[in-house]
Amino acid sequence: MAAAVPSPQPLGIGDTLFPHLGNPGYDVLAYDISFTYHGDNTKPLDAVTRIDARVTERLERVNLDFTHGTVRAVRVNGLPAEFASSGEDLVIEPAEPVDEGAPLSISVAHTSDPSGPEAAGGWVRTADGLAMANQADAAHRVFPGNDHPADKAYFTFRITAPKELTAVANGRRVARATLGENRTWLYRTAQPMATELAQVSIGRSTVVERTGPHGLPLRDVVPTADAQLLEPWLERTPGHLEWMERQVGRYPFETYGLLLADAHTGFALETQTLSLFERSMFTNGDFPKWYIDSVMVHELAHHWFGNSVSPRTWSDLWLNEGHATWYEALYAEETAKQPLEQRMRNAYTASDGWRAAGGPPAAPKPPAPGQKISLFRPVVYDGSALVLYALRQEIGKDAFQRLERRWVTEHAHGTASTADFVALASEVAGRDLSTFLRGWLYGEKTPAMPGHPDWRSKAPAKTPAKTPAEARTKALTTSPAKAPKEAMDAAVKR
Repeated sequence: MAAAVPSPQPLGIGDTLFPHLGNPGYDVLAYDISFTYHGDNTKPLDAVTRIDARVTERLERVNLDFTHGTVRAVRVNGLPAEFASSGEDLVIEPAEPVDEGAPLSISVAHTSDPSGPEAAGGWVRTADGLAMANQADAAHRVFPGNDHPADKAYFTFRITAPKELTAVANGRRVARATLGENRTWLYRTAQPMATELAQVSIGRSTVVERTGPHGLPLRDVVPTADAQLLEPWLERTPGHLEWMERQVGRYPFETYGLLLADAHTGFALETQTLSLFERSMFTNGDFPKWYIDSVMVHELAHHWFGNSVSPRTWSDLWLNEGHATWYEALYAEETAKQPLEQRMRNAYTASDGWRAAGGPPAAPKPPAPGQKISLFRPVVYDGSALVLYALRQEIGKDAFQRLERRWVTEHAHGTASTADFVALASEVAGRDLSTFLRGWLYGEKTPAMPGHPDWRSKAPAKTPAKTPAEARTKALTTSPAKAPKEAMDAAVKR
């Protein structure tokens, strides 16, 4: 008698923070995703996701990350395939096993459901349509795929919606066609992208175009009624780009812009080539103008640190957020007289408490059950920028700037790990920095700060750390000029 085929099971690639995220056995090369939006942002969209991949080990089954949608049909290499759901995986059984090295083409007809708690991520319902916020593990609430930043791929989006609406997605628009009452928009990325950075916006929007450094095409997506109101903020982006290019080199993508959504998210997000912000952040006066300006730089900086150079595992998140926070703080010092050293001293004072609550920067504690975004704690923001400050103190400003430029150049459009950063820092410095950085990245206690032997970190607080939602409430009920830095961070950026 032949052995029974095991029942479908969710798999993963071994990420310590998200054990079932990602899938073994294949490397996705490209996604081609079609969405049909029927004008009601509470109802499921019809969708087809096509995946082209390369098989890295013989597969009798193929697992995709997917939940919160109905699968109607699956084809593998042109043939109908059996499928079943297990946990948050779609488990596919091809008609024939697929051998190592062979091409793999998967087509999934499904729905994409914007209903449910928005705190879980995925689709975000706006006042007039939809946008996406998929970080950290919510892209598979929108479309099936290999939902881990270690497997980046090229994306094509085909969005059909009522013709009075505007659809925008990552990358550049390459086609648009109207048929009857509907219009279809086609967008394509020129560089690979992690699934968590996918963005599709549908609504009554205006696309404001301008030119950035080196002729870079810029496009902002704003509620049509607010285009003039928001222009003073939108026109700041070319200057932000010029400033970042002076720090680390040329912008790494084919376009950039802001998506200002009329929605309640509690954060901004660096979705690739089109950063997501709440419209209200720019209109309701809750935060100082210099702070909003620096947060715009934070999300832009992610396009070098996090989008182009993506984390190998989610424990490498500090490389994303620490760097974005670093350039945010540096920009605030240079343009708004907000002292970097004082901010770092404040972070040092709180660092032991942050490490106790959330783990050290490169070994964060898992997110709270049912609260995946609780991974985005103070230790990965100012607590990780503090690591970069300590490194600059140790190796000097010139070596630090060389390190930063080499990091984003040598790992451009790929993935990199904490070990890679330590190795490159050591090479640039001309000496082994592994012992020095081990304490800063993995220590339970914050090491002594080079050049500041008088700095002290307080004992951990007795009260538990606030969740992002709790911190946001505190920020928005406090005078903006006096709002605690930690609360403002949690309120407005990822």
